[in-house]
Amino acid sequence: MRFLPANLDTLLVELQDLDETLALFAALQAEPIAGVEEIVPAARTLLIQYRPSAVDRQALIEDLARRDLSQRSARESRRVEIPVHYNGEDLDEVASLLGISREEVVRRHTGADYEVAFCGFAPGFGYLTGGADFQVPRRQTPRTRIPAGAVALAGNFSGIYPKASPGGWQIIGVTPLQMWNLGRDEPALLRPGYKVRFQDAGPLPTGGLPVHEQTTASEPPAGAHLEILSPGLQTVLQDLGRAGHTDQGVSMSGALDRGALRAANRAVGNDSALACLEVVLGGLSFVCHSRTIIAVTGAQTPVTVTTASGLQWQPGNYQPIELDDGDRVSFGAPQAGLRSYLAIRGGFQVAPVLGSLSYDSLAQVGPPPLKAGDRLGFNEISAGTSVSIAEDPAFELPTAKDVITLDVVMGPRSDWFTRAAIERLSSQLWRVTPQSNRVGIRLEGEVPLERCNHDELPSEGTSLGAIQVPASGQPVLFLADHPLTGGYPVIAAVASHHLDLAGQIPVNAQIRFNPIEAFVELEPDASLLTADAKNQP
Repeated sequence: MRFLPANLDTLLVELQDLDETLALFAALQAEPIAGVEEIVPAARTLLIQYRPSAVDRQALIEDLARRDLSQRSARESRRVEIPVHYNGEDLDEVASLLGISREEVVRRHTGADYEVAFCGFAPGFGYLTGGADFQVPRRQTPRTRIPAGAVALAGNFSGIYPKASPGGWQIIGVTPLQMWNLGRDEPALLRPGYKVRFQDAGPLPTGGLPVHEQTTASEPPAGAHLEILSPGLQTVLQDLGRAGHTDQGVSMSGALDRGALRAANRAVGNDSALACLEVVLGGLSFVCHSRTIIAVTGAQTPVTVTTASGLQWQPGNYQPIELDDGDRVSFGAPQAGLRSYLAIRGGFQVAPVLGSLSYDSLAQVGPPPLKAGDRLGFNEISAGTSVSIAEDPAFELPTAKDVITLDVVMGPRSDWFTRAAIERLSSQLWRVTPQSNRVGIRLEGEVPLERCNHDELPSEGTSLGAIQVPASGQPVLFLADHPLTGGYPVIAAVASHHLDLAGQIPVNAQIRFNPIEAFVELEPDASLLTADAKNQP
């Protein structure tokens, strides 16, 4: 068992194989550790996110090291049958790699049960083990689009893509079943522990696969609401995220500047965790239908209020703003920072998705981005908690001309990189490219980062702030909508206290990474483990 730092509040536990990983995961579910908030199982690792105020890192490591990995608890044994049209564009290549005919690939793939070991990559994507026990490498060049329902192989796993997305797995067929559907009581068709049996469904029908029904839009509000005139570049609802759904492959998501979201809510007298509108680069414009109080925090954004009679005024950020029925509010382009947060007194009247109003742009889970013509309902509250007039930004907001220093924690895969790459991570400036979004900040440096270990990394959990390095050597800094698991090594992670700042860095700004300590593999206290062993019966 290896213990690798993944952030100030996150630990990556590496084990010998999948059986040990699942045994430790089962042990932690049977006897949870107080302070552990999220666990992401993968092929040979558990990513454990915890509250340092509730559990000391060293105590956590020693508790984990003492766990018995010899037993595997009985898991959910539901059996799901998956019909497959074996017409995949990689079927012949897979047959060649395995040294068998395509007919034999199908026979073996349908000849035994698979088991869902864990979920990740995307909501509803299960990593299936056992079955034919094929060993098939990923494609050297990933596809930019794999269709929903594609049945594919990679390493010793089989999987089914829940929605169209990029991917590097070898496609052998397609299923008409919907792997992820928020209209079901259990959105994910597959969950960890489920048994899966593939069935040969013959040739693809002439008309192709059925088109799955889309979730119908909710009824527009009849009462108090904001009428959206322009959503700007992108405006979405965000709160503090949706915890507890990693077993379905769903990550936390949530506001990228959590401090600004809390401040906006306090300014209008809300609970600080309520959802706000997250606005990228201004441009939002709406008419308020009813009286209310709003506040705008985060990016340094000019706000103009135009009354029904045509009078205009420009309130400041980080303060309560009273609106009358018919007032129009417009956001200008930020003078510093990237994302603004708009809170409204009483909160928005929107149905939560899996317990949260956050929109996850990668998984496409949550209330969708606003568009012109939308009516966004809100609660009318005339009395209650007092507003706050003492809110301020928590840090100096960055501009595109700045060099922003971010503290980083080295690991968990720093040892996969050359010494020169480790030094270059902090000595070289990294420009934020226009391809950046809520999934991650894509960076460009003069010299890419080189690996000393060129093995294929089994899929493992990735954390908020992780700096993942793909084959190009140009890093991606994962933000709130990052995938739960990934197959590229993470050289370091932005320290927890600088994540809000990272969420405000605009395109073309430059980042300098500041390692706060060298990468060191973590160790349990050997004397405590020895003493514990002596006390065993």
